[in-house]
Amino acid sequence: MRLIQYLLISMFLTGFAWAQDSSDVQGTPDRATTGGATTLEDILARQRGEKVDNSYRSENTGQGNVEGLMGQFGTRGVTSDSDVYRALRYGSADVTVSSKGPAASVLIQDGGMWWLNFRTGPLREYGTYIIAGMLAVIVLFFLLRGKIRIDGEITGRTVTRFNSFERFGHWLFAGSFLVLGLTGLLTLYGRDFLIPLFGKEGFAVIARGCKWLHNNLAWSFMLGLVIVTVNWIAHNIPNRTDLKWLAAGGGLFTKGSHPPAKKFNAGQKVIFWACILLGVSISLSGLSLLFPFEMPLFAKTFSIVNSTGIPQMFDLNLPVQMSPQEEMQYAQVWHVMVAYVFIAIIIAHIYLGSVGMEGAFDAMGTGEVEEQWAREHHSLWLAEVQDKEAGKTAASPAE
Repeated sequence: MRLIQYLLISMFLTGFAWAQDSSDVQGTPDRATTGGATTLEDILARQRGEKVDNSYRSENTGQGNVEGLMGQFGTRGVTSDSDVYRALRYGSADVTVSSKGPAASVLIQDGGMWWLNFRTGPLREYGTYIIAGMLAVIVLFFLLRGKIRIDGEITGRTVTRFNSFERFGHWLFAGSFLVLGLTGLLTLYGRDFLIPLFGKEGFAVIARGCKWLHNNLAWSFMLGLVIVTVNWIAHNIPNRTDLKWLAAGGGLFTKGSHPPAKKFNAGQKVIFWACILLGVSISLSGLSLLFPFEMPLFAKTFSIVNSTGIPQMFDLNLPVQMSPQEEMQYAQVWHVMVAYVFIAIIIAHIYLGSVGMEGAFDAMGTGEVEEQWAREHHSLWLAEVQDKEAGKTAASPAE
């Protein structure tokens, strides 16, 4: 019995030492004993969330061992099922499909999981922080500053701030954006909050409606973007007056402070250019999503960015070869990221243009603003308008 015990202990110690030597110094499993297949160390590392080198699979799809496999699998062909799966997964299989299209031959898109995990995880999490953070800032600003009132005496006279075409372009752009933002958020968060309220069938109806509105109102948004740009780009070129306005904080934080400004002050110019740049960006990614696989944007963009050397400074190397599905995934992620920032900026704009400032809404409501409001917030512009009116009066013939 003691001899048997000694033998068992020796076998255990020998097996333990062999297991310790089965991995190299860097922790890479020795797959010689498994014929190159996945080891227990691979499985455990993947479960721990560690990055596993899949080259032993992606480079072993059966294509280099055809002669050795010949005749071993009978009517199933010359490669094993696992080899076929690997070849499909890593894009080395010679696939022929009856349907035609850029994405038809990609049967397994291995990179899809990062998109799903990012979309349902960090993207929603940090996007929620952005919107909630902006709402918190507005509430804090209101509590500390309150509503920005007209300091001077109301004159009862009005000045035309925006004509009907300017207001049309603004409301077309703003109204369509509000619907697009709402339907986008319902699509992103709807499963979590609407299914418990309306059930799966009810949510399906809401989701279909959101998709239809989102796809079709995109054209109104882009048309409004063009009109707004044409109407106001000349008035939003930065100048020295903007520096004075910024130095005074726009008078937003101090009662009775009214720095001079032309038709648009520096704060409004920031909003304008943010809307233009974000609007163009979100429109491009939206068009890519509206016409799947027809407008690939990111492989070429990443190639240009990589050529600058900036990504390499941060140990990044952006992918320049993508499957059609990956292009769509990047477009969707970018679309949502831009939308979060856009929504946060528009929330601040809505607040200051409505309940946050007395008389501000009239500019886009009726197009007419109180003269004293114009004098306090856009004094240089008011002086220009009054000079033009005085010139017209002087030029008209006396009766």
